[in-house]
Amino acid sequence: MSIGYYSSKKTDDICEEVCGQQSSRAALSMSRLKCILRGLDLKTYIILLVLVPLGILGMYLHGPKISSFLRPIWDSPPKPFQIIPHYYHHNVSMENLCRLNGWGGVRESPRRVYDAVLFNNEVDILTIRWKELYPYITRFVILEANSTFTGIPKPLLFARNRDRFKFIENRLTYGMVGGRFRKGENPFVEEAYQRVALDQLIRIAGIEDDDLLLMSDVDEIPSAHTINLLRWCNDTPPVLHLQLKNYLYSFEYFVDNESWRASVHKFRTGKTRYAHYRQADVLLSDAGWHCSFCFRHISEFVFKMKAYSHYDRVRFSHYLNPERIQNVICKGADLFDMLPEEYTFKEIIGKMGPIPRSYSAVHLPEYLLNNAEKYKYLLPGNCTRDSG
Repeated sequence: MSIGYYSSKKTDDICEEVCGQQSSRAALSMSRLKCILRGLDLKTYIILLVLVPLGILGMYLHGPKISSFLRPIWDSPPKPFQIIPHYYHHNVSMENLCRLNGWGGVRESPRRVYDAVLFNNEVDILTIRWKELYPYITRFVILEANSTFTGIPKPLLFARNRDRFKFIENRLTYGMVGGRFRKGENPFVEEAYQRVALDQLIRIAGIEDDDLLLMSDVDEIPSAHTINLLRWCNDTPPVLHLQLKNYLYSFEYFVDNESWRASVHKFRTGKTRYAHYRQADVLLSDAGWHCSFCFRHISEFVFKMKAYSHYDRVRFSHYLNPERIQNVICKGADLFDMLPEEYTFKEIIGKMGPIPRSYSAVHLPEYLLNNAEKYKYLLPGNCTRDSG
């Protein structure tokens, strides 16, 4: 035997003959596959029979996690924001604050401010939001649909609880839009449809050029002093995104400072359109709070998980089990068993696992702290939710 040549008893003359024949490409491929399989021993067959199904099962169970973890390979981060330092203290004059923020002097009179939101089922958070913003909002505009973004019929919860919002009734513009209930439609299409309807409602509410329009979800709450600053300062940007502190389930679980979708616009007729995506490159730091999935009742978590645009994350029915949801909340874990949505492996690994508890209730919405007993489920040390 010559050096470097390997001979095996498993070598099959038939395989050599078949693989050496001229034939069609498909037939040749099948023949080669047969040759390969004939060369495998029993141990290898068993390993393949075990590993292949396990691999398929692993992809089924953990496919989204694998995709999220590999995101730095297949996706790239968006262009960084130009972050504007935010200066504030209640004992500093407005003139000084405008100057420190680089927005010129103080106007002779403040701009009018319109707050516009789509409403789903966040009654408590909406109350805290509107109490925080009440002193500085000219008109509260709210649109409610009789269906979720995923086409599930839902009651008109704001209309049912309207008595709770008597404090803003004389400044309220309320609208209702019928859902289209199109089975199988991408929920982002329904969401866009409702935002167009809200855009029309804003104009009905009487907004005019140079008024400020606040675009954000109900749970994205700008701080009162931020809105007051923007309405008084002369040279604020025409479109300004707000950096909000991200919280999950309550103000006990601080996630990061990466919430940016809330924005404030100087309204321009024919130009300004209500949206919830990036519309400018400037971001005002430390401008409020984003409290996601901050509900009192477990049933509200279940409803939101089935109703919002990312409903496809509910991959298994047991995700909606009330006992599981309660355990996840108190652990500070992810309801959908997802990995962090980040653009670098360092950030993904750094945010993996439960969110550490925060024991600080400093710099939270004023109305929340003044009514701490009523809303104690939103404060540190109160992770247990009502079952209703």
